[in-house]
Amino acid sequence: MLETSAEKPVPVRVVSEAISDYINRLGVIWVEGEIAQLNDRAGSGMVYMRLRDPSVDMYLEIAVPRSVFKTVAPLPENARIVILAKVNFYTPTGRLSLTAKEIRQVGLGELLARLEALKKVLAAEGLFAPERKKSLPFLPNKIGLICGRASAAEKDVKENARRRWPSVIFETREVAVQGSDAVIQVSAALKELDADPEVDVIIITRGGGSFEDLLPFSDEGLVRLAAACKKPIVSAIGHEQDTPLLDLVADLRASTPTDAAKRVVPDFQEELLKIKQLRDRADRKINDLVVLEMTKIVALLQRPVMKDPLVMVTSRAEIIDGLTARTFASMTARLTRAYEEISLTAARVRTLSPQATLDRGYSVVQLADGTIVRSANNLKGGERLTLRLAQGVAHATAEGEKK
Repeated sequence: MLETSAEKPVPVRVVSEAISDYINRLGVIWVEGEIAQLNDRAGSGMVYMRLRDPSVDMYLEIAVPRSVFKTVAPLPENARIVILAKVNFYTPTGRLSLTAKEIRQVGLGELLARLEALKKVLAAEGLFAPERKKSLPFLPNKIGLICGRASAAEKDVKENARRRWPSVIFETREVAVQGSDAVIQVSAALKELDADPEVDVIIITRGGGSFEDLLPFSDEGLVRLAAACKKPIVSAIGHEQDTPLLDLVADLRASTPTDAAKRVVPDFQEELLKIKQLRDRADRKINDLVVLEMTKIVALLQRPVMKDPLVMVTSRAEIIDGLTARTFASMTARLTRAYEEISLTAARVRTLSPQATLDRGYSVVQLADGTIVRSANNLKGGERLTLRLAQGVAHATAEGEKK
């Protein structure tokens, strides 16, 4: 490991030689990829190609001796190959390249075996489990659509969806659906639509094709990305017999693009018919309830108490009249007795009152100071007296002597 600092930098040659030593220790390695560019220079002892990773946008420059290239020639572009190569680092320019020692073209049988092995690995991780599947919304606000440019699949999805629900809205991403750029573009579109808050469901579709044409939709990176999406995904790749790995991880597999359109939006006419049927059922139910309640009301009206509803009032009225009469008679008797008692008391009071005594001819004799005279012995001759009679007052003078 190089120890460097701003005060003790190392020369370019040291860094370049250190990188070269590290790379040389790698020895020969097996590398797999797709041929993105092939340059067969006539008269040259080398054939140059650019090898591309099928899942991401990364390349390596490969130099192939013509004797090695002839063992697999001709090789078309986009062919998937496995090469045994020696990694070289050219120290004067810092250029990295690989020199091929052996080339093998990946055959269909080997691709199928790899896909089957990948399928088992992903299944073991639970990526295809039914409990992971997300349900589709009944009526999505907006549908994300990933398809080829001006493709028949796009037309089928949109026309059939709008035939079922005329106001459906699509957010379309036209991408490469086969070839070396398919995985990158489909993955980028999938990430973008999954992040769009207005998109409720995503359809990934393309028409039929060969096994090699559909390989991008079995790419491990794309499959794992689809499994991690928050929005439900509908896969409509190829025809019924085509089953890329994306179909297994998708929340819904549609056999064709037309089938996908039918699965993501309801049929407008069918929904209207359902609403009409529900309204008819509701009307019948309400009518049945009304008839039932009317029958109950008629039965109640047939009861005796309902034939003469005032019978309860009239029966109570007779009781009230009787109680009122009894109350009146009782109060009258009590008042009469009270009146008689008061009259007797008044007569006694009148009999015992001083005025009544005066009315019988008696008088009250008072001295000048108002003292009542109760005995003649208390009087003096010539003393002025006041006589209070039943009616009026008289004055007199006492005469005579005391006895």
